[in-house]
Amino acid sequence: RRIGNPFIWSPSNKQETVLRIDWEEHMDMIAMGEVNRLSSRQGKYLQIRPKAANASALSQTNMENGEIGMTLPRGFYLRTNFTQILLNEQ
Repeated sequence: RRIGNPFIWSPSNKQETVLRIDWEEHMDMIAMGEVNRLSSRQGKYLQIRPKAANASALSQTNMENGEIGMTLPRGFYLRTNFTQILLNEQ
C-alpha cells in the first residue's frame, strides 16, 4: 500500500457543516446523560467509538437519571469513508 505525502487539511464549508452537526448531536446526547445510547453508526463524518483496551477500563459519566455512572471511555473518530475522500482529494 502506497503511503502518500503529509498534507494540511482544512474542511470545505460543507464538510465543516456536517462535522459540526455530527459533533453537536454527539455532545447533546452526552450532555443529556445518554452516553450509553451512543452508537458508532451515528454521525455522517464523525463517530464516537469506545477507546478502552478492554471492558474493565471505565470512566465516570452523567447518566440519564442525573446520577454519576460508569461507562467505557469513548473517542471521536473520522469515518473511514470520509478519510478516504480526503486522501483522494490530495
